[in-house]
Amino acid sequence: MTYVNVGTLGAVPGERDRLVEILTRRSADLEQAGCLLYEVGVDEDQPDTVFVAELWTSAEAHQSSLQLDSVQAAIQEARPLLSGEMGGFRFDVVGSPLRD
Repeated sequence: MTYVNVGTLGAVPGERDRLVEILTRRSADLEQAGCLLYEVGVDEDQPDTVFVAELWTSAEAHQSSLQLDSVQAAIQEARPLLSGEMGGFRFDVVGSPLRD
């Protein structure tokens, strides 16, 4: 079952663009781990917030990806740029009007 993780990451003031750069680096590891979509966005009305939408083959694939060396390295690099403010939600997809 397809799994979705959508969230917000608070950035330390002035560090949003550095955080975006880390999150948007090309990663074949994520694709191989079962990531179908990983989109990063910003909203100028919220200059210290980064939005992330992830689509995975399963919740287990998402959880397993967090153990990848490349993902752990990105987390360590991003951690000093995070303010600690985070939000979001997760769900299993049950259907779509775009596919059978």
